[in-house]
Amino acid sequence: MTLELDSTQLQRYSRHVIMEDVGPDGQASLLDASVLVVGAGGLGSPVLEYLAAAGVGTLGIADDDAVELSNLQRQVIHSNEDVGRKKVDSAAEFVAGLNPDITVNRHPVRVTSETVMELIADYDIVVDGTDNFPTRFLLNDACVLTGTPLSHGAVYQFEGQVTTMTGGKPCYRCLFPEAPPEGAVPDCSTAGVLGVLPGTVGMIQATEVLKLILDEGTTLAGRLLVYNARDLSFETVPINANPDCPVCGEEPRISSVSDGTYQGSCALSD
Repeated sequence: MTLELDSTQLQRYSRHVIMEDVGPDGQASLLDASVLVVGAGGLGSPVLEYLAAAGVGTLGIADDDAVELSNLQRQVIHSNEDVGRKKVDSAAEFVAGLNPDITVNRHPVRVTSETVMELIADYDIVVDGTDNFPTRFLLNDACVLTGTPLSHGAVYQFEGQVTTMTGGKPCYRCLFPEAPPEGAVPDCSTAGVLGVLPGTVGMIQATEVLKLILDEGTTLAGRLLVYNARDLSFETVPINANPDCPVCGEEPRISSVSDGTYQGSCALSD
């Protein structure tokens, strides 16, 4: 892929261009890539910031929430002046201010079985920055059905987890076949989260996305990375493909997102 950079771009991306494993072709791939970030909250904030800085050419932002004062403890792309505004608007303005090379698509809609397929259709990779099981299952199913790579992240108090699905198997339902019963897991507003934790997890998600685009290194496909901020420990747990998985198994029962059950009322982004 041929890359022609003007003097400003040459300065902006110089640290990529001089890398043997990125170089001009790798930067061209980044500029040509499109990524949908679902949730412009705690996880989506660092993902959007670092993908924009790296020069990922098209970023979609899907979120139907407005910025609240309680978000600012961890959702660092929003400011005090953004309270009350749509997150997609303040997030898009942040990206534009950081890197004018980036095309930003704003999707101020709730991700549902009626909207998800159209949302992901124009993107190479999807990033799950949501905070509830129904939306995670929905994004997983849609990405498996379309063969779209999906980066999953989750945070809870001092702990976080990250994995990468390639659009095939294993998938998120191989890891969690069913959502826990309602009320079994504290929701996003009552459990709390250490403010810096989504930053760590989100940056790992952004790293995975860049590796997928560049086709470099080994991703977390087939592995769940578990991070504990209390003692700064990381553990990797294998994820095995489940032959009975309802979406990627040998006899899948979900052939359309209309076949799944996706219930939940928690906000879209943590």
